[in-house]
Amino acid sequence: MTQTVSVTRRFDATPEQVFDAWLDPTIAAKFLFATATGEIVKVEIDPRVGGGFLIVDRRPDVGEASHYGTYLEIDRPRRLVFDFSVEAYGKDTTRVTVEIRPAGDGCELILTHEDIAAEYVERTKGGWTMILEGLANAL
Repeated sequence: MTQTVSVTRRFDATPEQVFDAWLDPTIAAKFLFATATGEIVKVEIDPRVGGGFLIVDRRPDVGEASHYGTYLEIDRPRRLVFDFSVEAYGKDTTRVTVEIRPAGDGCELILTHEDIAAEYVERTKGGWTMILEGLANAL
C-alpha cells in the first residue's frame, strides 16, 4: 500500500522565478537533491513534455545516487508534473506534482508526491522540505 506526501512552502519570489528554477540546470543544481554532505556531480534537464531530468549526487555515506524522471505536464508558471525514480531505491516510479500560485508579494508552492511506500513517507516528507528550503536559498 502506498501513500501520498504533501509539502507546502511560501516563497518571496514570483511564481515564474520559482517555476523556472525547477527547469534551469544551474539553479536546480543548487537545491534539487543537494545535501549538506553531498556534491551534485551531474545535472541534465530537457525541459519539455516527454523530456526528462537526471541529477546525480555523491555523498560520503551512500556514494552516488541518480535521481531521474520524465516531465508529464509543464504549465508555466502554475504546474509541473513528473514521474520520478531514484536508482538506489529500485526502478519503481512515483509521481510528483508541483503547483504554484501567487500569494501576496510572492507565491506558495504545494508539492505532492504520490505512490510512496509507507516506510519512506517520513523520509520523503523531510527530503522535500529540505529541498524546498534549498530552493528558497537558491532564489
